[in-house]
Amino acid sequence: MWANYGLIVYICTMATIKYLIQSKSDTAGIYIRLKDGRLIDVKAKTNFSINSNDWSETKGQPKNLKDANLKRLHNNLINLSAELLNHFNNSHNKLELNTQWLKDFINPPQKVTDVTNKLIEYYDYYALHKNSTIGYTTKKKLTVQKHLLERFQKDTKTEYLIKDINANFKLNLENYCTKLNYAPNTISQLIKTIKTMCYHAQNNGIEVSNQLNSLTVKWQKVDKIFLDFKEIEKINNVKLPNDNLNDARDWLLISCETGQRVSDFMRFTKDMIRYENNKPLIEFTQQKTDKIMTVPLSKKVMSILEKRNGNFPKKITDQKYNDFIKTVCKLSKLNDKFKGSTTEVIDKIKRKKTGTFEKWQLVTSHIGRRSFATNNYGKIPTSLLISATGHSTEKMFLEYIGKTDTQKAMQLADYF
Repeated sequence: MWANYGLIVYICTMATIKYLIQSKSDTAGIYIRLKDGRLIDVKAKTNFSINSNDWSETKGQPKNLKDANLKRLHNNLINLSAELLNHFNNSHNKLELNTQWLKDFINPPQKVTDVTNKLIEYYDYYALHKNSTIGYTTKKKLTVQKHLLERFQKDTKTEYLIKDINANFKLNLENYCTKLNYAPNTISQLIKTIKTMCYHAQNNGIEVSNQLNSLTVKWQKVDKIFLDFKEIEKINNVKLPNDNLNDARDWLLISCETGQRVSDFMRFTKDMIRYENNKPLIEFTQQKTDKIMTVPLSKKVMSILEKRNGNFPKKITDQKYNDFIKTVCKLSKLNDKFKGSTTEVIDKIKRKKTGTFEKWQLVTSHIGRRSFATNNYGKIPTSLLISATGHSTEKMFLEYIGKTDTQKAMQLADYF
């Protein structure tokens, strides 16, 4: 059973659907939010907009339903709620109900049936056929790269085919990205992905350039930024001005203690905790790898939960979390300078900017995971660390924390 009160739709006894706007403009986009207890809370922008003056924040719907256009919009939103309800019921316990799931419901991805020889279109084909083996983050990166290539095609007034991926294409693309201040490693990752898709297309019978094998990328070495124990203690002790920063600080400390990705630890709830021999463990499925993980909770994590009556901190969106922990680390006076890259928005497009920055500026959501791995390397057997972080191989783990062959050899020498 479900009932419509204003535009808050109640599904069964737990889940709710409601609408909201996030700006005061004349054409404010209308967002839809679906929440089911503490397990599911997803929000995405619909294809509808409204003058913010005509929107009731308390009711979550247009104000004047006597106006024909607003009445029509109101009915469209009701219909969208009903369709989402049906989609929710069909997806529950079958699909991962996250933000991308909701976005795909609002704007279904184009279904590709025939193998295409066009570079841009092949991004869709590749994503469709790799859907079961790549995670949400990889899909998001593919989308970002596709949009970049669309702008490149528009700038060069050329529609590139798979067979056009040659040395001249690589040079032109690198020059284009460099002119727009993309980080060298971002450009290298783009070229690497394009090559991967070309090989995938070749296996599907699509013609590729004879120069494809010879296209190489150069990776620029950057500092592996992590928080050492003294810095973590400074973060733990700093006085913060509001609850948002306190929540972010506690999540950051939890990530430093558990070594998990933000897509995983931000989903932690006290219901996931169980005890073995009086030791607290948390069990969950990694979103990126689909691995079932069991990770011990340290005394520091348990002390964070105890001050919160056994609960984890309030959940924070990825973007806000990144912003908040930068502020936390700035207030903690993490001012040492390092080479690295930060993200800046140019013409509404996010790009990485390389240079030398104060440490707090380089802090992002993965720093807790890297700090856990780096701080415990050499103290805890590597096999156990890999088990905790979920890396597939020791090589991937060591590359992640930036350990060189020389460093490994010196560590081994300590045993002689």
